[in-house]
Amino acid sequence: RQQAPVPGADALEDIEKPKCFTVLDRLRAECRIPVWHDDQQGTAAVTVAGLVNALKLVHKRIERVGIALLGAGAANQAIARLLVLVGADPGRIVMADSKGILHKGRADVEHGDDPYKWDWTCRTNEEQRQGGVADALENMDVCIALSKQGPGTLKVDQVRRMASHSIVFACANPVPEMWPWEAEEAGCAVFATGRSDFPNQVNNSLGFPGIFRGALDVRARTITDEMCV
Repeated sequence: RQQAPVPGADALEDIEKPKCFTVLDRLRAECRIPVWHDDQQGTAAVTVAGLVNALKLVHKRIERVGIALLGAGAANQAIARLLVLVGADPGRIVMADSKGILHKGRADVEHGDDPYKWDWTCRTNEEQRQGGVADALENMDVCIALSKQGPGTLKVDQVRRMASHSIVFACANPVPEMWPWEAEEAGCAVFATGRSDFPNQVNNSLGFPGIFRGALDVRARTITDEMCV
């Protein structure tokens, strides 16, 4: 906060979860300059933009699709927040961490150190699915993975269980959860990674410069989720 009157804006990096949520919220409320957390807002803005375009290509509506989020860290929690803001049905979102799908029977999440994860556990997964990755992907239209580096984190047989014309964003870096040729074998209609050397890059670096420049140009005092949208 002490440096806030000096620069035009501030970017946060590498703050552990769940502290990153409270640090960002407090700085956004108290500082007179924009404060941005790339791992949250940047990743979410670019991912949602990519998904909006991918859904146009497969002729599906965001409010009707099932979305599996693999990984329940800062990035996917922020992505879930923006997805709901642009019209996704939270009941059709299924989020999974390293121990499986988040559901209301997960005592380790309810009594864990991340209250934000428990909040998403209560808001999502209307069917109360349980199980692992394959169960999370069953008949889903979209998979957004920000989890363990692959290859092999996402398997061909698991992606084949998704709905027709499926969309998969495998965004772990530098090795995505599965390779593009594996996604093609699995019948995926649109596939993206976080890497610039593969087609369809989904990476926070694509959105950060433009959004920051826009905020500076209009002398914004914060960067809201609506601005990211």
